Amino acid sequence: MSETLHIGRKISRIRELRGMKQEALAVELGISQQAVSKLEQSEKIEEEVLDKIAEVLGVNSEAIKNYSDETVINIISSTLNDNAGSVNFGCNLTFNPIEKVVELYERLLASEREKVEILKNNKN
Repeated sequence: MSETLHIGRKISRIRELRGMKQEALAVELGISQQAVSKLEQSEKIEEEVLDKIAEVLGVNSEAIKNYSDETVINIISSTLNDNAGSVNFGCNLTFNPIEKVVELYERLLASEREKVEILKNNKN
């Protein structure tokens, strides 16, 4: 399964970036948390279902299809670099962007570890 084609993983990543739990997505979609988990494990998803998920996540279906971790990291990096020398025009950040990147990385890493454990348990 190619990461570039695995739509379920992309949904999972975007949901995590939004700080949304599977349960919350399930409620918004009117399905069970287990159904969301199954969707996030699916390599392909029907277009109508993808459109509903995209709407709940606040993006369009093309954003999900074209999502990549590298793109997000590049956007964050360029935003941080662009703003590094800029003057603060009354904009006070209520969070540390670096902490958010580290937090995102840790969540993604935990998610990958969880998937490895599930795969190990399924082999046994």
